Amino acid sequence: QVQLVESGGGLVQAGASLRLSCAASGRPLNIYNMGWFRQAPGAEREFVAAITWSGDVTFYADSVKGRFTISRDNAKNTLFLQMDRLKPEDTAVYDCAAAPRLIPDYSYTYYTPRPYDYWGQGTQVTVSS
Repeated sequence: QVQLVESGGGLVQAGASLRLSCAASGRPLNIYNMGWFRQAPGAEREFVAAITWSGDVTFYADSVKGRFTISRDNAKNTLFLQMDRLKPEDTAVYDCAAAPRLIPDYSYTYYTPRPYDYWGQGTQVTVSS
């Protein structure tokens, strides 16, 4: 199985940028489609962004489209989330997650937790107004 460790979170002001990283170990990252999810206090976990195993296709939640960019470096076994123009409503714990790349319906389920077998421990992002 793969182990995932997120980093890069912190406290920033509105309008700033952060870059989250998700380092994978135990298995090569290129056998997984990857996603980022977030959970704010008192709220349900919500989808942020996803990327297929090759990096060819990306998906975004409407709330972050145009501000966040998901990418991956399979050679370095690392997933990234570049977050620009951050807003206070982006405050949450951000988790990366791995879904086996052979899942046939990933293009229909990427925005749900269902296809993801492995999760990191999360990194806190706090955006002040």
